[in-house]
Formats: sequence, C-alpha cells, structure tokens
Amino acid sequence: MHKINLILVDDHQLFLNGLKASLEKYEFISVLEMFTNGKKALSFLKNNTVDLIITDISMPELNGIEFIKKVKEQHAVKFLAISMFKPPHYQTNFYNGYLLKDTDISIVIKAIKSIVYDEVSFFYDDISNSEKFTFTKSIVTKRELEVIRLIGEEFTVDEIAEKLFLSKHTVETHKKNIFLKLQVKTNAGLVKKAIQLGYIS
Repeated sequence: MHKINLILVDDHQLFLNGLKASLEKYEFISVLEMFTNGKKALSFLKNNTVDLIITDISMPELNGIEFIKKVKEQHAVKFLAISMFKPPHYQTNFYNGYLLKDTDISIVIKAIKSIVYDEVSFFYDDISNSEKFTFTKSIVTKRELEVIRLIGEEFTVDEIAEKLFLSKHTVETHKKNIFLKLQVKTNAGLVKKAIQLGYIS
C-alpha cells in the first residue's frame, strides 16, 4: 500500500489536534498539514498534491461545500467530510465519504482505506447499526462518563467540581465536549442520550 497523503480542514483546533494524533498512529497515513479555514488550504494545494482532504462542512468564511467546489475546479482529489450534523440526504457524487464527528477512529480509518485504496465511497449509512452503537458508546472518556452520571443525578457544575476534585472550568470543558460528542444541547437531552447508550440507567 502506498502512503496516503492527506490534509485536515476544520475550524475547531481541538478537533484537528485530536484527529491528527489519532491518524498518525497508522504508518500508511501522512497528515501533511492542518487548516482552520478553507482559504489557507486552497493556498497550500496550489503547490502540494494530496490523496484525500478531510473537511468539516460548517465553517466560517468559506464553508465546506464552497471549499470542495473550489478545490474540484482545479484539483483531482478525494473528499471525506466529517461533520457534527447528519445531512438530510447524501450527495454521493459530491463527497467520497461522509461521517459524523462522534465516529470512532477505526471507522474513519475504514472510510479512508475504502475511499483511497478501493476507490469506493463510504458514508455514515454504510455502517451497520451494531457498529454505530459501538462507536457512539465508546467515544466518551472515563472522566466524561463520571460527569455524565453526575449530571444524570442532577448535580450542578459546582457540585460536580467538588465531588471530582476538579475546577469549575474543567467541568464546564468536559460538559462542552460531551455535548459536542453526543450532539445534544441541554442536560435533558444529554440524560436521554446517556440512557439510550447505557451510560446511566
């Protein structure tokens, strides 16, 4: 297998850092560069060739759709979109793959291999229900699980901080990451999702 050269485009630096660290554990993947907006990525592509671009869809300045269109005008490159939001329908002739941000890295790797090596598109709906449940359930850390369970018991942020010997800011950060990973907006939504995933009973 030849080495896959790719770039990452997402306006969340934290997500970029985490994805890059996860991908670089695989010897056949080379993350050439990361960009927090599409305009910088376009400049990079003028002098560099890549096999795959992993991009978010919802971004300021130049959103993912506009970014992909501009790249396709000048370059022959494959795209894997990774977003927080499931689109109403997939444009299989537009993306080569589409996954959600709560996808386990093993599924991301599977998608990358399918797109680049097998030249086969890979979309969220291609994943079996059992795989969906497994990777969704495994995305939170042990500490985040503790926070989820305490929220489920109706403890406040201050109370959680005291119980876990953490600062209020750290708990707020954990809570923000949990909401992002599980795609919920309220404590009630979090509890409902946590029960569905078996985090709490």
